[in-house]
Amino acid sequence: MYHLLSFISWSPSDVAFRILGLEIHWYSLCWLVGLAGAYFMVKWLYRQEKISDEKFEPLFFYCFFGILIGARLGHCFFYEPEQYLSSWYHFVEIFVPMEHAADGWHFTGFRGLASHGGTLGLIIALWLYVRRTKVALWSVLDMIAIATPLTACCIRLGNLMNSEIIGKPTDLPWAFIFERVDMLPRHPGQLYEAMAYLLFFFVMFHFYYYGKKGNGFFRRYTSGQVGTGFFFGMCLTLIFTARFFIEFTKENQVAFEDSLPLDMGQLLSLPFIIAGVFYLIRGKKKEHKQL
Repeated sequence: MYHLLSFISWSPSDVAFRILGLEIHWYSLCWLVGLAGAYFMVKWLYRQEKISDEKFEPLFFYCFFGILIGARLGHCFFYEPEQYLSSWYHFVEIFVPMEHAADGWHFTGFRGLASHGGTLGLIIALWLYVRRTKVALWSVLDMIAIATPLTACCIRLGNLMNSEIIGKPTDLPWAFIFERVDMLPRHPGQLYEAMAYLLFFFVMFHFYYYGKKGNGFFRRYTSGQVGTGFFFGMCLTLIFTARFFIEFTKENQVAFEDSLPLDMGQLLSLPFIIAGVFYLIRGKKKEHKQL
């Protein structure tokens, strides 16, 4: 039997603040903070790698639209294809931050962004970016990979503020009661992911920083050099392995997942984990050859 007083009641407003009548939502704010953190982190990495600011400046444009478009398309086609392909106005909703109702169109922001689609969109955007700037692809992928967990952490905090992607019922003392959903104590799966991703960011940054300085422990596993794919592989492996196991604590997002052996998030994570391990090993071998 649940004792509700021992759990964390959670029902924050989805609006962080208002400016001149404009509502700024927590989810949008978390996205912006995450992207800003990644922007300054990657800019610092570019300078460490002696890459000019002129080649860095277009990167944010490519990353922003690559992540947004990929995450949006990923959600619509991985999780709700029947909804968005059922009529012309639902199809339009894929591309505009509005929803169609009986009384017309209403601005809602984009409701539904999938991290797997965002990852694919980012990789495609970076491929287009390197074709234009001639910066080495693996160097860009490694630098973006170091900063990516920071952005992922902020996005999951946005999900927490929205009381979305909720966990399964539990009697653990740190369970959250998402009052906008029901009065059951549940796993805060969003918080589990956010904490894991923040830890991964510090781990990857330390591997880069101390490996580059020649610290003995870190240099044993990496030289701190970007351009081998080592950090790209580490990022994919850590993030999607954590995602795979944390999914066991979360409710299915759409009904068809109930008939699957694993949920959609887990199934989509598997190829990323395999690719991550491959590039992690490949990157380590390339680093040995460079030493």
